[in-house]
Amino acid sequence: MKLWVDGAEGSPGKAVRAAVKDQVNFINRKAVSRGNRAVNAIRSAELKVLKGQRSGRVYRKPGTDGKANRNTKKMLKDYGHKLRGGQLYRASAPGEAPASRTDNLRKHWNKHVVPVYKPGGVEIIAQLESQEKYADALENGKGMARRPFKERIQELAEPEIKKIYSEPYR
Repeated sequence: MKLWVDGAEGSPGKAVRAAVKDQVNFINRKAVSRGNRAVNAIRSAELKVLKGQRSGRVYRKPGTDGKANRNTKKMLKDYGHKLRGGQLYRASAPGEAPASRTDNLRKHWNKHVVPVYKPGGVEIIAQLESQEKYADALENGKGMARRPFKERIQELAEPEIKKIYSEPYR
């Protein structure tokens, strides 16, 4: 003997299917929201990794003339030349995350959250992508010593991302 609840109008089966569909839609929306939060965590980690002073050589910033700023005055001893106007910056040493001369590498990132709907639910692809052409050269050392930053960003963001995706769906 078999017992079942069909989906005929007014039957309990129709209500159960509607409730399940609503829950699946709710969880899918939450998963997409968590993808956005995860990519924001990656972005925050990227900003931290690419921020701060480095320990490489001191150079004059091209295209800067006029008075030296406070940071330039601190680096004058390490410059090794007479500075006739302009500003200085400290480059990164090989193996360090890239130093910021123009701040373009820190500023130009695109966030992507792509939900891929599948029969069993939704798969979330959350990624942060640099728009700077030289980002890959810095990471992989093309034409120079490596200035790796990708793995450090991932390591810094990982605990927060795990926390985001471990939250219960309520």
